[in-house]
Amino acid sequence: MNDLILIFVVVLPTVTLGIWWALRPGEMPREAVEHDVPAILFRDGVLEHASEAVLERLPIALGAHTWEDLHEILVPDYPEFPRCPAYQTDGETIVKGVTGDIRVSWHPNAATITFHGTIQIGHDSPDVRELEVLREVSDHLPLPAWKTDETGAVVWYNTAYATLKKRACPEAEVATGYLFEIPQMPEGTTTTRVKLTLECPKLPEWFNVTRKPLRQGALYHATSLTTLIHAEEAQRDFVQTLAKTFAQLSIGLAIFNRDRQLALFNPALTDLTGLSASFLSPRPTIDSFFDAMRENRRMPEPKNYKTWRQRMADLISAAETGRFEETWTLETGQTYRVTGRPHPDGAIAFLMEDISAEISLTRNFRAELELGQSLVDTFEDALAVFSQTGILTFSNKAYDLLWGFQHDSSFADVTITDAVRLWKEKSTPNPLWQDLQDAVMNLEAREEWIMPVCIKGQTPMQCKIVPITSGATVVRFSRDPISLPANKTLIGKAND
Repeated sequence: MNDLILIFVVVLPTVTLGIWWALRPGEMPREAVEHDVPAILFRDGVLEHASEAVLERLPIALGAHTWEDLHEILVPDYPEFPRCPAYQTDGETIVKGVTGDIRVSWHPNAATITFHGTIQIGHDSPDVRELEVLREVSDHLPLPAWKTDETGAVVWYNTAYATLKKRACPEAEVATGYLFEIPQMPEGTTTTRVKLTLECPKLPEWFNVTRKPLRQGALYHATSLTTLIHAEEAQRDFVQTLAKTFAQLSIGLAIFNRDRQLALFNPALTDLTGLSASFLSPRPTIDSFFDAMRENRRMPEPKNYKTWRQRMADLISAAETGRFEETWTLETGQTYRVTGRPHPDGAIAFLMEDISAEISLTRNFRAELELGQSLVDTFEDALAVFSQTGILTFSNKAYDLLWGFQHDSSFADVTITDAVRLWKEKSTPNPLWQDLQDAVMNLEAREEWIMPVCIKGQTPMQCKIVPITSGATVVRFSRDPISLPANKTLIGKAND
């Protein structure tokens, strides 16, 4: 009974451990892990792990090189190194070299290579120099890059990837887990946009992740889009702000892109053109836009279609150079001011404003001025009005006839100095002309007074100087039958 117990307690576990040891998958020797002995682990023909001593000396990268690559690197200095791995046989193979030997331990689907002595491949080897350059590029590359095997596990990554992984998951190991949640991609080189939330600082960042399929696994690299995304958001917010502003404008706005399609419009445009939003939303061309306006009678009716097409071509050409500005009088009695202006990237903008009220007010004002002019032209007395700065702003027909003044043919402003010079030339000497000029230009102590005036060869008359509002002064020449004073006389004193 005790023998049976001994068999189950001691013999069976020993046998089981021996079977496991014989069939165990290949792994790095303990001394290689603890003392950084130059050693390499291959599994399924792909480099799975290597000690730092090997990675510093040989131009190899984890997950990227195969047994054939290692054979090509070692065979010049280790001629007997096996060309193909003998995975199905257990045991060891000793490969002789000039400065040391290589021990290859065979396991099912795996092999462990341990270097004894000095690794023959020197730093002057072209492969080593190339590896050093590639490592420097990898360490200083600002873009995160990594490689996965056939199962999707990360087998290699650069410094930028490790730094970003620490920012995203400070507590996690760099070599474990995924940094980006990448959706399923089709075969071939593809790019997708991925959002990554960082813990330090806790801000979202966006990346364009590009996948390049390899013979075994795939190579990825990520390009930061954070600045671009922020710029797009700022542009979108700015456009929304402009849209809200344009929505409140009473001026119709229509912006056509470089392809001459409607890119932006505001609600006022629908009211002014009579075009519905359902017509404007599909982005009609500029020709269709103006054709629809013509059909709605929101443009001056052309004499014929050929002239109309040429006019539209001239209109667009003028708007592209910023020279288009017209006033359209419609059949409904409305008046539009239409302005065309160039915009960046070949776009053009049209502004449409209903100025019917302004035109009506201008016409009424002009009619009142004409009525007032006609009224004072019926006066027998000659009237001239000078502004606060001494500029002649108004005169009636009697004044023009009296002094031979042609107001319509005068382009320059007529000042009180010019008027006094004319009066002196056509009248007898009078020392009070200077007082009259001073009174017009005087801004204080303004009083109404009269003075005698006698035009050469005509009967004497009186000149009345009357201050009015806004600092203006009326000079009135009349042939009053009352006796004229010999000198300057204030109206109040003359009445006394």
